[in-house]
Amino acid sequence: MYQSAGSAHASAETIAGLDAWRSLSPQQQPAYEDAAELEAARQSLGAQPPLIFAGEADRLKDRIAAASRGEAFVLAGGDCAESFSGATADKIRRRVQTVLQMAAVLTYGGSLPVVKIGRMAGQFAKPRSSDLETREGVTLPSFRGDIVNSHEFTPEARRNDPQRMLTAYNVSASTLNLIRAFTTGGFADLRLVHDWNRGFLTANEGYQRYEATAAEIDRALRFMEACGADFEALNSVEFFAAHEALLLEYERALTRIDSRTGDPYDVSGHFLWIGERTRQLDSAHVDFLSRVRNPIGVKLGPTATADDALALAERLDPDAEPGRLTFITRMGAGVIRERLPQLLQGIGDRLPHVTWVCDPMHGNTITSSSGYKTRRFEDIMAEVSGFFEAHYDAGTVPGGLHIELTGDDVTEILGGGAQIDEAGLEERYETLVDPRLNHDQALEMAFQVAEYVSAHRSAAGA
Repeated sequence: MYQSAGSAHASAETIAGLDAWRSLSPQQQPAYEDAAELEAARQSLGAQPPLIFAGEADRLKDRIAAASRGEAFVLAGGDCAESFSGATADKIRRRVQTVLQMAAVLTYGGSLPVVKIGRMAGQFAKPRSSDLETREGVTLPSFRGDIVNSHEFTPEARRNDPQRMLTAYNVSASTLNLIRAFTTGGFADLRLVHDWNRGFLTANEGYQRYEATAAEIDRALRFMEACGADFEALNSVEFFAAHEALLLEYERALTRIDSRTGDPYDVSGHFLWIGERTRQLDSAHVDFLSRVRNPIGVKLGPTATADDALALAERLDPDAEPGRLTFITRMGAGVIRERLPQLLQGIGDRLPHVTWVCDPMHGNTITSSSGYKTRRFEDIMAEVSGFFEAHYDAGTVPGGLHIELTGDDVTEILGGGAQIDEAGLEERYETLVDPRLNHDQALEMAFQVAEYVSAHRSAAGA
């Protein structure tokens, strides 16, 4: 199905264009000391089989296009930064389980199919505010994620090692194998997923608030079963992989030419996005992702203007292809009700094909009095509700959520039904980069969003 990215099946202009980013002073890239070692890693990666297929990416594009029309809802969730050591069967299973549980609740609340995307099998690189970190007079390269270096603060661990890209590839391959097994082997049976939700409800202090929704889902499942619904057909679900396309050497080495069309696809993941720090119109990241055919996203922070969004859409999606481009807003709870309506008003009806998704995590990061990087669950939900309100008021479609979560019982985010306080952060604070919703907080979000969407549909007479 694929040929190498230097194949004669693609035009010389296409091949040359895939490397145009190198002349654009790419930001957030590690400095590698050994050019020969980097070239060897590039060559090895370039010879590896694809992690995903072009047809899968095209199918996801169709699903996201449905979300842009209000016919589906996108749910993207997973680790802020995957680690090599965290790619165990149990941890992957719990993350997949959490996304499936959230999707079951959101499907019922919104009466829409949910497009399930994991921030998995490639989310190894993280942007940093500085290339260097200093501790007690010692200065070393900053930790840029396991794909670049290691978190330990030693010269050996912090060395930017290009061979880690090969490890990232192998870990991604094993992660995708497990995801495919879990989502096609009966693990995703709708009845099992809701059984897990009931377990959450009885342990959550907000039980009474969510019990009505859970009871309605139970009645719907019993009705379907009584009508002879084929639950065996629901044993499998579509589950796609996504990550920020930050480390351009990795993304370029895993770009292949689709033999059906001659078009380049980045086969490191189905959905790739550009971060707030690298979305400048003339940036290397925008240039590179403009040239691959995957569905792509762009993070838009509180400073983003309508002109920014329109220019990015023209650069990344000149053919206005539904499902190609997703804008992922990350404004912050304190400003979303001001900034997002301004952005939507400035754009008007000029981007009906673009899908809008809310990242309520990155605009709400704080530091606790005890020094932990954290977020408040209430702030996260305030941004989610502001996102929906802004779109409903503007007559545009709130197309989905993009969140950092784990299936583990960590204590990294304040509040929620578990009422995690600042002292509680110390109990199980495990993230190496950004704080994540734990399993119960993620489900609590799903129930609250389901309530919100259901109330809107009732008010609108849907």
